[in-house]
Amino acid sequence: MKRKIISAAVLAALLVPVAVAPAVSAEPAAVRAYVDTRARDCAGSGSGCRPGVVVHHWHRRGADSRGVGWVYASREGVRSGTARWLVKAPGAAWKTGGGWKVATRTGTFVEASWGRDGHTGPKYPRGTKLCAEFRGLSTKACVTLK
Repeated sequence: MKRKIISAAVLAALLVPVAVAPAVSAEPAAVRAYVDTRARDCAGSGSGCRPGVVVHHWHRRGADSRGVGWVYASREGVRSGTARWLVKAPGAAWKTGGGWKVATRTGTFVEASWGRDGHTGPKYPRGTKLCAEFRGLSTKACVTLK
């Protein structure tokens, strides 16, 4: 049988109580530096969203700009539709954020989305308004980036 000799320094390191070791967070510091938010709105009257919008936006703490990760538009009570999203920065004109896209049917509503999850996508100043619009429908669902 072989015996291993353990030095006093290694033995001391093994016997250090857990309470003395510094606490380590499960999240890296870079992840905690961001604030992720989902803003949503339902427009129209009656039950359901006619149309509806959900926007995932993110920013670093204390920053004035907001990154838009993805935009989701939905409309209930129809079998088909074509949607796009619009953006209006404070003091600027309306611009198209995402082009017209055929919405896919899911049960009793249709949906379309742009972007991807994560800290990706265009950046806009705080107070920017984003709206989802369906072709042939005058009502828009809008959110403001706070």
